[in-house]
Amino acid sequence: MTLSFSALLMQQQTTSWQHFVEQHSNVCDELSTEQLSVFKQAITLSDYILASALQAPELVIELFKSASKEILPDYKKLLLEQLADCIDEVQLHRILRRFRLQQMVKIAIDDLVFNISLDTSLARLSSLADELILASLAWLSDFCQKKWGKPTNEQGEQQILLVYGMGKLGGKELNFSSDIDLIFTYPECGVTQGCRRSIDNQQFFTRLAQKLIASLHQVTCDGFVYRVDMRLRPFGDSGPLVLTFNAMEDYYQEQGRDWERYAMLKARLIGQSKYHQQLSSMLRPFVYRRYIDFSVIDSLRRMKMMIAQEVRRKQLINNIKLGAGGIREIEFIVQVFQLIRGGRVKELQQRSLLTVLPKLVQSGEINASSKQVLEQAYRFLRRVENIIQAIADKQTQTLPDNELDQQRLLAVLRLANWADFLRILAKHMEGVHQEFEQLIGFDSPNHQAPDEHWVTLWHSRWSDEESIAWLEQEGLEWQSDKIWQVLHHFREDIGKRSLGTRGRQVLDKLIPLLLCRLQKKNEAEQVLARVLQVFSKIVTRTAYLELLFENDGALKQLIHLCQASSWVTDYIAKYPILLDELIDPELLHNPPQLGAYAVELRERMLRIPEEDLEAQMESLRQFKQSQQLRIAAAEIADVLPVAQISEHLTALAEAIIAEVINLAWQQISERFGEPTTCLDGAKGKGFGVIAYGKTGGVELGYSSDLDLVFVHHSNPDEVTSGRADGSKSVPASQFYMKLAQRIMHLFNTRMNSGILYELDMRLRPSGNSGVLVVHLTTFAQYQDEDAWTWEHQALVRARMIFGNDDLQQQFIAIRQDVLSKPRAFTELKNDITNMREKMRSHLDKSTDVQFDIKQGRGGLVDIEFIAQFFVLAYAKQYRELMLVSDNLGIFKILLTLGLLAKTEQQQLSNMYQKLRALGHQATMQNAEPLVPRENLVGQGAMVDIWQKRLID
Repeated sequence: MTLSFSALLMQQQTTSWQHFVEQHSNVCDELSTEQLSVFKQAITLSDYILASALQAPELVIELFKSASKEILPDYKKLLLEQLADCIDEVQLHRILRRFRLQQMVKIAIDDLVFNISLDTSLARLSSLADELILASLAWLSDFCQKKWGKPTNEQGEQQILLVYGMGKLGGKELNFSSDIDLIFTYPECGVTQGCRRSIDNQQFFTRLAQKLIASLHQVTCDGFVYRVDMRLRPFGDSGPLVLTFNAMEDYYQEQGRDWERYAMLKARLIGQSKYHQQLSSMLRPFVYRRYIDFSVIDSLRRMKMMIAQEVRRKQLINNIKLGAGGIREIEFIVQVFQLIRGGRVKELQQRSLLTVLPKLVQSGEINASSKQVLEQAYRFLRRVENIIQAIADKQTQTLPDNELDQQRLLAVLRLANWADFLRILAKHMEGVHQEFEQLIGFDSPNHQAPDEHWVTLWHSRWSDEESIAWLEQEGLEWQSDKIWQVLHHFREDIGKRSLGTRGRQVLDKLIPLLLCRLQKKNEAEQVLARVLQVFSKIVTRTAYLELLFENDGALKQLIHLCQASSWVTDYIAKYPILLDELIDPELLHNPPQLGAYAVELRERMLRIPEEDLEAQMESLRQFKQSQQLRIAAAEIADVLPVAQISEHLTALAEAIIAEVINLAWQQISERFGEPTTCLDGAKGKGFGVIAYGKTGGVELGYSSDLDLVFVHHSNPDEVTSGRADGSKSVPASQFYMKLAQRIMHLFNTRMNSGILYELDMRLRPSGNSGVLVVHLTTFAQYQDEDAWTWEHQALVRARMIFGNDDLQQQFIAIRQDVLSKPRAFTELKNDITNMREKMRSHLDKSTDVQFDIKQGRGGLVDIEFIAQFFVLAYAKQYRELMLVSDNLGIFKILLTLGLLAKTEQQQLSNMYQKLRALGHQATMQNAEPLVPRENLVGQGAMVDIWQKRLID
């Protein structure tokens, strides 16, 4: 078969052929003229085929000696033959990689040159992945059983590892360069039998799973087999690598989320076993509900909105998967109906999209014409996706932007020019998007046409006097001269900027709309200046201008937030991606439950490729920023009082800390394995984080840094398990040091979205001169023998926010032992007052007329020191004082114990809350934490209590 090549492709053919024969001059001699012609076409169309031929000519040239047939090869038989004499894991890795290379090149040749059907191509890609996984699993299972025995249940029945293929692998719709999403499970707990030393099944199957992942994922001189993604498993990265059937069932019944239902639609157990039906029956009720389930529409719509936000954030252009009318929208349409109706209509309980589509017509969910639009578009888009991925074996869904790859795509599709291709593509994607909008669309914006008065003003080129006079014609209460000054300055500024035609057109409609919205606002001049501050940051980002114009609610929310807070204005201007959060006002003003931050973050992180560290770090920062905006919006709307604001900000920080630790743990354990005491996952990680200051006291503000101390409790001679092959084992203490360094890197690296949090580690033993992570015993010894009084004051507000149960209990005991040490009152008072005076002399910004909320006499720090004094003075006598770490909680206990009079407790608590509220207000307006003394009532009482309790 000879394809029609353009002049550019003919030139590329000459270049590719010369490149090949320079390294392998004679290997093509045994090919016929026709076979050689096919080979030259193949290496012209695909850099991947060329690179593979250069790497392993003996495997690739063989493929061109026989005619192409539309059949599904017997990959299982071919693999069994090659693995028959395999003696070790190194050889296993080599055989799997070379087999994958040869078979993937064969699929690429048939796809690109011989135009095999999409159904055959998808079947081959999916079957190849299945058999590579199963062959590796079978060989490694036998290998592990020889080392550690056969895993059995209590009845002595042998147990096996089962592998769920998720996503496109589960649906047998794998694309050319797809990674594979897997979940591992086994039937029952038990121990191994047949070896000198038994190990429990969890440990056996964890080791087997680690080896299976390495056999597929690890990059060797022969490349890799598949990128393996395990993040869809229960509890994600922080969960055990393998679970029993019962643990799987419990998780999905009690904690399964909507997105996990969506993911489990395509879940398929790979291979065959007696357990397949049992497990499928067990999990089916989670996916398919007996009743008609319309609740999924909103959750799937939210998921689609999040993907649309991701497209904007990454500025994805020409993306045939995620863009409007792309593959993802077709999948959404089909899977919405599966989730809604699948519980009652058994025929819809299928994994393959092309199988389900006609079933949707038969069950009356969609009509035949919709099915035709969706199926034809899906086939075209998946064909294009496979072609652009086969060019270089890269996981991309973005159309090529260079002429060579465009010409390659056109040649394979038998199209004359790029314009023709774009027309066909647009027809398909527009058809899909229309179906999507009709079936699961979003509410259309409801614009009021902006008053022509403002359109005229914006487009005018009048003098200042004429423009101000025009503004005053409306008879509004704003200061027309200031409004014009702000508007004129903005117009002059953007006149110097490089705006595209589309961007300028949208801005020309958006500014009059903004003025129309502002004409009845108080302090319109200030609000206009703030909103235009945001606009000035996004004028070159047309997608964000369109977002504000097309979503009336988003523009209203922006105006509302800018009116309420200078800090929020600056925050959005600094991080324009936050504009995405304004689309859904209900979501914006309702932060998650305190325990839900971790779940939302986990869902977001799952959408990022596991190996894309930069994207993970950006996503962490963007999550923090979007959640802080939601919290600020809730504060502005009086949904949350100040105390709850701090609770939410602290819960957010804790969720991010846990996610960062899980990320860092995964990265370090890939290099060194895990400490041996952590291998079974039952005890969790032997690493703990102690929070001090505002984090410990659950009093974080929007710009607070995090005062943290890292600890571990490894055994003295403990080492890590090393890589799957046993190499790179290091002492556990070194592992934890590497882990702490990686955590610092994830927090402190400055990305486009800034840093994550400022970490303050100075409260660790020996401060900045101390090691980054210490053994918990060392921490206890330092606190007992070497710590200063101010370090014990800090411990009053400390709590462990990450760590397993053992670490938590040990820390509580250490903290209570230290806080309850006997102390001389006079010496304690002197230490605390001397430290306070030193701080005040350096930090207090109070003047005769202004009071420093934090450092002034009778301010926040004085109140905190009073609480800390009481705990250190009386904890030995009253252990209840050590049960809480927040100041208000301490004051309540002091009242109960009779150590504070009721009036004192009320004065301290009320003043503390009042000053924190004033501090929040100052933060929201980007103001110094100072208030006029004449407006402050109650500060004198704080000075009196300080004098009475710590001086007299």
